[in-house]
Amino acid sequence: MHRTTTYRLKDVKYLIIILITLNLSSCTFQSVENTSDDIVIENAGMKLVISSEGWAKSLVDKSAGEECLMQGVKIPAFTLMQKRPYDNEVQLAYPAKQRIFAADTVYRQDDNLIVGFELTDYEAVIGVNITDDYIGFTLKKLQYHMAKFGVKRRTEVDGFTLLQLPVKNRGHFGELLNVVWDKNIAVNLLGTDSYAQIDADVRNGYKILKAGGVAGVKVEGVGAALITAPTNKLLDKIDRVERDFNLPLGVKSRRSKEYKNSYYELRNVTVKNIDEHIKYAKQAGFRQMVIYYTDFAPNVGHFKWSAKYPNGMKDLKEIAKKIEAAGMIMGFHIHYNKANINDSYVTPVPDNRLNLRTIFTLRNDLKKGQTTITVEENPKGTTLEDGRRILKIGKELVSFENYTTTPPYQFLNCKRAILNTTQVSRESGDLIGLLDMDTWPIFVRFNQKTDIQQEVAARLADIIQETGIKFIYYDGAEDVPEPYWYNVSKAQLDVYNALETKSIFAEGALKSHFSWHILTRGNAFDIFAPEVIKEATRKHPQAEMELVSNDFTSIDFGWIEYTPPSDKTIGIQPDMLEFVTSRAAGWNSIISLLGKLENFKNHPRTKDNLEVVRRWEEARVNGFLTDKIREQLKSHYQEHTLLINEKGDFELQPYEQIKNVAGGDKNIRAFIFERKNKTWVVYWHTSGSGQLELPVNAKDITLYKELGKEIQVNGKEGKVVLPVNDRRYIEFNLPTEEVLNLFKNAKSI
Repeated sequence: MHRTTTYRLKDVKYLIIILITLNLSSCTFQSVENTSDDIVIENAGMKLVISSEGWAKSLVDKSAGEECLMQGVKIPAFTLMQKRPYDNEVQLAYPAKQRIFAADTVYRQDDNLIVGFELTDYEAVIGVNITDDYIGFTLKKLQYHMAKFGVKRRTEVDGFTLLQLPVKNRGHFGELLNVVWDKNIAVNLLGTDSYAQIDADVRNGYKILKAGGVAGVKVEGVGAALITAPTNKLLDKIDRVERDFNLPLGVKSRRSKEYKNSYYELRNVTVKNIDEHIKYAKQAGFRQMVIYYTDFAPNVGHFKWSAKYPNGMKDLKEIAKKIEAAGMIMGFHIHYNKANINDSYVTPVPDNRLNLRTIFTLRNDLKKGQTTITVEENPKGTTLEDGRRILKIGKELVSFENYTTTPPYQFLNCKRAILNTTQVSRESGDLIGLLDMDTWPIFVRFNQKTDIQQEVAARLADIIQETGIKFIYYDGAEDVPEPYWYNVSKAQLDVYNALETKSIFAEGALKSHFSWHILTRGNAFDIFAPEVIKEATRKHPQAEMELVSNDFTSIDFGWIEYTPPSDKTIGIQPDMLEFVTSRAAGWNSIISLLGKLENFKNHPRTKDNLEVVRRWEEARVNGFLTDKIREQLKSHYQEHTLLINEKGDFELQPYEQIKNVAGGDKNIRAFIFERKNKTWVVYWHTSGSGQLELPVNAKDITLYKELGKEIQVNGKEGKVVLPVNDRRYIEFNLPTEEVLNLFKNAKSI
């Protein structure tokens, strides 16, 4: 009979030879029965069992009585990481690469777990906080015990896993929220502060949910909460965590009545034209308007007032007041983690808190006027993209054309004192840096280790507080240095924390785990041309929504550019807006429309387009969108139209486009559907007006602008002539195939 030997390693100093031979950190074993030495941690909803050897044995959800961990695998619940072995004896045995040291002993002492690790002299004290809603874990401290033999020093710890669990797959995995779930049970390992690194490893049949700390961010003091709950109660549990740990209230935001509101994103707004913008926004049924910082500030960083706002804050407050008086919420679209190259953070004296991507050491003295800069380090791999080849040398900014990758290492054809900076001299051995330009490239990123982000956050908070802004779009969220998992949400949190009155909800261009609490809806995509907007919606917003719905959150199906017809484009049309808004509605999501006054004025179908949006906005708030209807609207290819029927109620109908109307007239768009055992067609002119001759008897059709209000049709000898401009509806006493043939054989006149 095969027998498995279990080693309990309470004093690794005396068993190092055994452990070098038997590396237990990644072995797989058969499941083991619970023993009296096991640590049992439980609350009203779950029971977690950790073996005295330090591996996670069981996690039972009490509501369903189900085991949530993958059995038959042995995963250490706690680990310690070093980028290479640091202990003198251990580094003799193992190569110079990242090393994970698994827990090998665990025991409980009051409300703490005391954890020892293989091959190291570290001991972790992990605080355990048991509540009815979650079990919290916090790394209180790492204790180092000096060895009995040789000369020792306290070695570094580069990372620590506070808890990791092999959670069985359940049909859904939310990578952002770090949650495994199905319709019955959800298992969530959630950071309780912004410093906790939350991640998951994918395995065959399970996910290893992990929480821990990283040196350079924070190790001691990081925390995480373990939740198991009926899936329909998960957000209640997360809400409790958010409140107990003073986190941004992401659950409350997602449950707010305003969360379902789409928005009109203002462009080129001033005190003089805000009333006109409001007119179009109300025509589309929007309950929210968002101002882009570029309208009142020529740059980010210091946000100085533009010439279009001669009264500064007074003008912005007047705009905000008018939006509020119109019954709409005001939002703010910002860049917040960088400065324009023409901002005073960059010119004429560059701030020392701007981020540098790479540091170089001057090999030779640098004199004024010198256009070749020699450095000690090889610049190979340094970007050569236009606009991003900028060195910061003290208070001077210098561009370069190229560099050498063989000694002597040199930056070539340099232009000194660009962006109105002043030339300097430097001695050999001085440090210079590659300025961290973003990819536009018109911005410089901030060093998130300094206080510049908090300084800008305070400036933004003043604007937000003065104007009563209640929604924030955190654009350019990707523009932070590494580590991204931390700095993405750190920069957002700095802005959030600076706000005296917190925003109702927020969107952003990039998110990390902690961002779930701040960015309560995902990003809007950059604009798609009318000709591809449906396919692009299928490929991007719909696909993304199917993914992020696993994280119990939503996205913005905008931004939609309101493009008028021209000789280059068909322009945005009612069916396009119908498709995007209906797909968003299917996922409890929203759209955003870019409001450019000249585009509204130059589009002949503006009234119809905005009516489409208005109907869907109203349908979001009046209870029309049942779960059954939403499931229909999640279809990638079946399109729908939202009618107002003869009783004035909403009515959803699937419809399909009629191809080759009038032999291929691209100015006429028509869609066919069946309703009340009749064939119906909705049609319009894309860019103007005309007439359409149909080979049909007038008695076989009824024309409507609004359902229930018949329009007289002129016709004779089996032909009718229909006006083609605004959106109209035709009811036919004919079968579908015959109606399709009528439109294909129609004539534009």
